[in-house]
Amino acid sequence: MSTARYFVNRTLQTVLLLWGILTFLFLLFRAMPGDPGTLMLNSGASPEAVAAARARWGLDEPIHIQYLQYVRSLATFNLGNSLTSGVPVWELVRMKIFNTFILVGPATVAFYIIGSIVGAVLGSKRGTKLESYGIIPFFVMGTMPSFFLSIILVVVFAMYLDLFPTSGMFSPGFLALHPEWPWWRPYFTQNFLHHYILPFTAVILRYVYSPLLVMRTSVTEVMGQDFTYYHRITGLPSKKRLKHVSKHASLPVITLFPTSMLQAVSGLVLIEVVFNWPGIGNLLVHSILGRDYPVVQFVFFAAAVSVVLGNYVVDILYGVIDPRVSVTDDA
Repeated sequence: MSTARYFVNRTLQTVLLLWGILTFLFLLFRAMPGDPGTLMLNSGASPEAVAAARARWGLDEPIHIQYLQYVRSLATFNLGNSLTSGVPVWELVRMKIFNTFILVGPATVAFYIIGSIVGAVLGSKRGTKLESYGIIPFFVMGTMPSFFLSIILVVVFAMYLDLFPTSGMFSPGFLALHPEWPWWRPYFTQNFLHHYILPFTAVILRYVYSPLLVMRTSVTEVMGQDFTYYHRITGLPSKKRLKHVSKHASLPVITLFPTSMLQAVSGLVLIEVVFNWPGIGNLLVHSILGRDYPVVQFVFFAAAVSVVLGNYVVDILYGVIDPRVSVTDDA
């Protein structure tokens, strides 16, 4: 299969999958037990209030009309207002997405670099105690539930040592002291950095294990190739040998990056809840508890889209970096 055909096939598969997810979510929320209008209100709501809610959200229209309105609202980001805050859903969600991104984005880059370096060192020490025992703490943190790891960090560094705040993104009242600031200015303050360190560390410690393990395995395999023996015979210093080996072993780690970021995003919900970080995961939990139907529906769709597009990027990277993938796909 040619590279161009491989890209076209993957793109069509991604579009069809997104359409399937969109349709599934539409049917899921309408197939839940009970009337959707009642689900968006308190159980003691009057019939008049339920009828008004159904009319407001178009739930009294035929199902095909509801579906077309649903697709159009997602395409135009005209998603109505949150039932709990009254704020337009997109206005509410987009800042939460940004808050999640500024946490998970830099943290993913950090744990990826750390994991790759440590994995390369451990892989180069094949058969030694460093390789055998050095991976244990990373394994423990990588398999530990993210909420439990976050709680440990809060108890030790926030409550016991009192080095960092226990929760939030800013100190109470901090933003009110600077109403003239543009929206981005508070993110460049010491107050934000002080609140940022603990959740940032939690993401790194929880997800550094995956790139570390892949890099360690890849370096171990490359170390067994003929050119590494030639480097030893010629007396090439160990640091330079490791540098050459790491370059050859980096392909599996590079293509793992989008997947690692998706794993971090999916696991960030509990970390955000523990640290009360105002991100998309925290919003989702509170919206479910508050029966905020429009917000929950859009967050689920946005999360599904991010996973599908992330996997699409991984497939494209494989096709670009290793053209043999497209040939294998045809077979």
